[in-house]
Amino acid sequence: MAIFGRRGRTEDTAGLTDRVRALGDAAEACEGRVPAEAVSEAQRVVRQVDKRLAFSGSATVVALAGATGSGKSSLFNALSGTDLARIGLTRPTTSEPLAVTWGDEPTEDLLDWLQVARRHALAAGSGSGPDQSSLDGLVLLDLPDHDSTEKGHQLQVDRMVQLVDVLVWVVDPQKYADAVLHERYLQPLAEHASVMVVVLNQIDKLAPAERTACLRDLRRLLDSEGLAATEIRATSAETGEGLPELRELLAGRVADKVAAARRLAADVTTAADRLAAASGPAPVPELSRRGVETMNGAMAEAAGARLVGDAVRDAWRVRGAAATGWPLVAWLGKLRPDPLRRLHLDRLPAGKKGEPKAIDPTAVGRTSLPARSGVQEARVNTALRDLAAGASIGLSRGWADAVKAAARSQEIGLPDALDRAVARTDLDVDRHRRWWQAVRVLQWVLLAAVVAGLLWLGGAFLLAYLQLPPLPEVTWGRLPAPTVLVLGGVLAGLLLAGLSRIGVVVGATRRERAARAALRRSVTVVTKELVVQPVQAELDRYARARAALDRAHRDGAHR
Repeated sequence: MAIFGRRGRTEDTAGLTDRVRALGDAAEACEGRVPAEAVSEAQRVVRQVDKRLAFSGSATVVALAGATGSGKSSLFNALSGTDLARIGLTRPTTSEPLAVTWGDEPTEDLLDWLQVARRHALAAGSGSGPDQSSLDGLVLLDLPDHDSTEKGHQLQVDRMVQLVDVLVWVVDPQKYADAVLHERYLQPLAEHASVMVVVLNQIDKLAPAERTACLRDLRRLLDSEGLAATEIRATSAETGEGLPELRELLAGRVADKVAAARRLAADVTTAADRLAAASGPAPVPELSRRGVETMNGAMAEAAGARLVGDAVRDAWRVRGAAATGWPLVAWLGKLRPDPLRRLHLDRLPAGKKGEPKAIDPTAVGRTSLPARSGVQEARVNTALRDLAAGASIGLSRGWADAVKAAARSQEIGLPDALDRAVARTDLDVDRHRRWWQAVRVLQWVLLAAVVAGLLWLGGAFLLAYLQLPPLPEVTWGRLPAPTVLVLGGVLAGLLLAGLSRIGVVVGATRRERAARAALRRSVTVVTKELVVQPVQAELDRYARARAALDRAHRDGAHR
């Protein structure tokens, strides 16, 4: 950043660089979210400030602007002690900006940037006017008439109004209240009131009472337009009246070495105000946890969590019945199709004891779940819409639209991502069933008892048939042992199967709940990446924009 003045950095320039950087950050954050005009203006101001600070830090650029016939060019000649500005009856007399510079400070680059081709340098202390040395460092411009019928002249004035450090508006007693001047220039530049001066010229044509009345009315008019900080001077380029006071005012601005900084600070404040107004004053919204949970529920439903949960329950029952049922009939259960295998959800290899299942991406692809129904699709759309609406409460239309677009930015890939998440979810159906093995062993022991009893009875029948000596008679509780083995084994096996069935059903319910919870977590991971994070990123961007605008306003002039 250039240093304004040989005295070093002043309070007016301190922090300006940070404010400009903040304005640039705000414009970048707001791009595409607020009207392009406000962003473009902020970016223009950032470029302008950077350029202005790079040129002639100690030079002060003062522009004389005014309407046709206000005596602006005559005043320019009187202040510069030259006759460079063309004065005549033909209007407009000024077609291009004209510059006069005082002192030895090089201003070529600055005038090139201002696109002022007509320029004249006065040596330090030169000029026919009194006390010209006090103006060393001044760059005085004579602008075309702002009310010129030539469109190019108006564009020249509009461009210079955005660039110069101090604006001196020259008015005459007949047109000082001209609506074009006040509505097109003065009122929009209210934020720049401290870097503007209004000169009532041609006061030699007024009587003392009229002069006082004009100045009083001009002051009232400026104050009503928010320009109380704008100074007023009364001059006559013909008689020289008021010129020393005006020259002293300009000399003071040059000596302060802060006019450019004040002008640039006002530019930053104005651009930040416009950008803030376009962006909106709403505080940064927060993503509703309830809204996220509602969306996750809709997504889980659309991803088939209910259907998968039912499949886990049914598969647990089928497998549990096959493992714990009466062996002679349990094999029939194996003929029933496994619900998980039918949905391609039983392809995760079991992990080690106490560890989750290992997920092999090459083994897990897509499920065979049916496509989302119209009702599920509607629930998903409603959940996304409600989430975005809740996250954009109070935001301006541009920001709200950006939040809504962010919520749907990954909508195309969402179904596939959800299906893959379901396919890779550990449904935990290969654990929590050690008791099945114990029951199975016991069932086979009971079946062995039944078989032993049948063999015993068969042997006794065979011996009796062959009229051989019978086997020793063994009784248990007055009942023949073989009968006890057969009947007891069958009854105990069926009872054990019945009790095990109750345990399998209870376990199936638990596995169903656990599976749905696991699927909900998997869905939450997907929605966090594809929905929540994009929305949060947009809200963070809005927060950055607000913080940057706050920094751009901080210690801003006239805030």
